[in-house]
Amino acid sequence: MSNSQIMSPDVLTKPDLRRAKPLLGKVAVLYTTPETVLKDYSRLMELADYRSALLPDTKTLLKVNISWQHYYPACSTAPWQIEGVANTLRQGGYEDLLAAHNGTVVVDPFEGRVKNKHAAVEERLGLPHVVLDVPPVKWVRYRPSAKMLVLDEVYKDGLYVPDILPGTNIVQLPTVKTHVFTTMTGALKNAFGGLLHRYRHWTHSVIHETLVDLLQIQKEIHAGLFAVMDGTFAGDGPGPRAMRVHTKNVILASADQVAIDSVAAQMMGFDPMSIPMIRIAHEHGLGVGNPSEIEFLGDDVQGVNWRFASSESTFASRGQRLIYHGPLKPLENLLLRSPLTPWAFWASNAYHNDFWLRFIGRKRIREAMKTPWGQLFQRY
Repeated sequence: MSNSQIMSPDVLTKPDLRRAKPLLGKVAVLYTTPETVLKDYSRLMELADYRSALLPDTKTLLKVNISWQHYYPACSTAPWQIEGVANTLRQGGYEDLLAAHNGTVVVDPFEGRVKNKHAAVEERLGLPHVVLDVPPVKWVRYRPSAKMLVLDEVYKDGLYVPDILPGTNIVQLPTVKTHVFTTMTGALKNAFGGLLHRYRHWTHSVIHETLVDLLQIQKEIHAGLFAVMDGTFAGDGPGPRAMRVHTKNVILASADQVAIDSVAAQMMGFDPMSIPMIRIAHEHGLGVGNPSEIEFLGDDVQGVNWRFASSESTFASRGQRLIYHGPLKPLENLLLRSPLTPWAFWASNAYHNDFWLRFIGRKRIREAMKTPWGQLFQRY
């Protein structure tokens, strides 16, 4: 984040605004097909009672996920996910919509928006977009009302949030996939890109507590929260990029980010309460993480177990683990918060873009493009 993006030293405190008060602990799940997915998204969101979660007559941001600037199935928000959600919201009277993208130190959001077909669907729908990391968006210092678990210590000079977020509804648009550092990544992790600037990698050693802090902040600054997760393609293994691709034909929605992540985790074969971000958020009353306390709506998925794996590592993630949790921990500041830091970004890009995608990923993409969902993607 450049200095030109910081608004001023003024401190933004908890905004005084009306907030939706949806019931937590409800998750809607439906099986879908490429032929019916847009209608199914509408039915899904109705089941999850999106109108109770999102205030009417309020700007509503669709927080798009771009985990890689290259298209890889299950890695980033699907184009039909954007279309289905945007159509449903407009039909429900939510006219002031904005697609919100973000980049990272290793992901180009402009290239990613095109290659993942987000640009194609947004332009066809007349859906405006913004990239949160670049001007004209500015970042303003924010002082949370809730006690932070770790962010105050990580960012001793203060927390900043994009100035366009306070007072809005936000709809998180994650996919169903595993993650090398958080076991799975869903609605909670999707806020990571929107609420923290490009130095968000500073939090990787305390990532679970960070995501709980960010949920606290979301609840303070947004008028309404909702999440819609796409599992038409789902990914397992060393996510979010070097994954194996599976066709699972499922979509999920909820006003409860903890509950939707819990259900997705359980379907992937994990014990949700063993995943720290879900357990801690549940214990703090920020959502319902225990599957036995969740109300399932739509299709019955409670016995589903895909037996996904997240304990696998890549060359890049093994190096990161050595820094965040291993013998290189004493060198974390030197390696990741100094003029030497670009070496880590170069190494990640060299591995994922030049080696893994070329020799492993492209073959998997070609196979996925032969499926009905791959054919749908190509038509966008």
